[in-house]
Amino acid sequence: MKSKPRFVFDTNTIVSAFLFYQSTPGRALQAAIDKGELLLSIEVAEELGEVLRRNKLDRYLRKKVREEFLKVLIQDAVFMEIPDRIRACRDPKDDKFLELAVTGQAECIVTGDDDLLILNPFRGVPILTAAEFLDRVDRDSR
Repeated sequence: MKSKPRFVFDTNTIVSAFLFYQSTPGRALQAAIDKGELLLSIEVAEELGEVLRRNKLDRYLRKKVREEFLKVLIQDAVFMEIPDRIRACRDPKDDKFLELAVTGQAECIVTGDDDLLILNPFRGVPILTAAEFLDRVDRDSR
């Protein structure tokens, strides 16, 4: 039996997906959840929680709604312990996504961050924009 494909989404893509669920990141995250599993690590979940608690997001959605989203996302995700640290990204805060993808044998990383996109592919893991991810999913489903 083939295991489900695993995907890594960076924090900004997840937040955009949640705030604007009909957007390209929103459709990409939904496609990833429908087709496979979302990978998270403690570091990624902590960063996501910190970003979702920011007051500047209050104009989009109430904090309680954002907290519920985070709770559901964490419950549904596959958590990975990161045994080996990677130092490859020009923005060291983004190394956690590379670590997660490599450790979890992800199909790809989905991001809009140029600091990650410039590394495509990283150790055989494609790094895609949300639009590229949707194109790939659409192509694979034909």
